[in-house]
Amino acid sequence: MESPLLQIKGLKKYFPCRQNIWEKWRGKKEYIYAVDGVSFAIKKGETLGLVGESGCGKSTLGRTILRLHEPTAGEVFFAGEKINDLREQEFLEFRRRMQIIFQDPFASLNPRQTVEKIIALPLKIQGMNSREISLRIDELLDQVGLNRAHRKRFPHQFSGGQRQRIGIARALAVNPTFVVADEPVSALDVSIQAQIINLLENLQEKMDLTYLFISHDLSVVSYVSDRIVVMYLGQVMEMGRTEDIFSSPRHPYTKALFSSVPQIGKKTANTGRIILEGSVPSPLNPPPGCRFHTRCFIKNKPEACFKEPPPLLEGAPGHFAACHLLK
Repeated sequence: MESPLLQIKGLKKYFPCRQNIWEKWRGKKEYIYAVDGVSFAIKKGETLGLVGESGCGKSTLGRTILRLHEPTAGEVFFAGEKINDLREQEFLEFRRRMQIIFQDPFASLNPRQTVEKIIALPLKIQGMNSREISLRIDELLDQVGLNRAHRKRFPHQFSGGQRQRIGIARALAVNPTFVVADEPVSALDVSIQAQIINLLENLQEKMDLTYLFISHDLSVVSYVSDRIVVMYLGQVMEMGRTEDIFSSPRHPYTKALFSSVPQIGKKTANTGRIILEGSVPSPLNPPPGCRFHTRCFIKNKPEACFKEPPPLLEGAPGHFAACHLLK
């Protein structure tokens, strides 16, 4: 059996909260539990979709994998090697092989630098000379569908879709094998979204890329992903093949999430719509037991839902869910 390209085990990321004088005097420390014990693996050439409500920890998880945020606990393995304990100099080679496409195509680009300088920066860090960098920039602009004459322009002179193409070119500059696509089309018009998604798929095929595709748009995730991970309040609720998750979701949260998607030709108040009561609990003080039990619509829940975190169990081949009701 082929070993995964990326594997994370029990990954956690807690952010300390700012303390007032009274809290410091009492010695009380509070944390935001952004990512709390996430485990999964991604095979080479695969696209894993990561979905969930805003604030569930999707983007934080992607950045923690790349060590843009240092993990609080857990392990990250890339190509069989544990990377979360490596020193910065030792991690430089893995930085080349692991890149990210950011959500906002304007905020992620330096407004004072030309396209040429933006794309050249990672190439300089990797030690390429000026001639090699110039040739590589032309090659990248061709690959992402931009004109070579654009290299002297600034980000504000481009449309949103073109700026995202620049971000993609920067991410691919050093020939990575794994890319975190952090909601790469959420800030774009629908027609432009399709172009960027097709571009990412073409580049994946040509360059043998592996994607972690983060999004809250279920229609986009269903189109691009081989497998899907559903997150809620920093933890994995369900995981499996895309067709299995969409055809027969097992976790109550996944069912509610999918039922909220508007469908053309149907009234908004559909009979199959699941309306969740209340709001998402604060990651500063997550509820004990199952993270979803405060909003779960299932009646007569077992006592374990309120006290014990449910394990992620395989109910069908390759289809996992964390719910006491499925034991």
